Amino acid sequence: MKLINIGFGNMVSANRLIAIVSPESAPIKRIISDAREKGLLIDATYGRRTRAVLITDCGYIILSAIQPETVAGRMANRIDTPAVGEENEEE
Repeated sequence: MKLINIGFGNMVSANRLIAIVSPESAPIKRIISDAREKGLLIDATYGRRTRAVLITDCGYIILSAIQPETVAGRMANRIDTPAVGEENEEE
């Protein structure tokens, strides 16, 4: 299982992420409010401005205070490197 740091020491499983989007558009704001009503919203911003919205395959919506590009870059770095305990296939 590969974890991605989404800011302030919070981690999310890379395997569960479907999308990383900006919170600016009306449809994303609607998704956030619907998730809040259903109890499926995880706010990991620690009171700061929401800059990235992470959508998971199980319906949870996660708010992060770091840029979507930063989260995507961290995800790309995690996918390229083997997880702890995984064997390197080239050896």
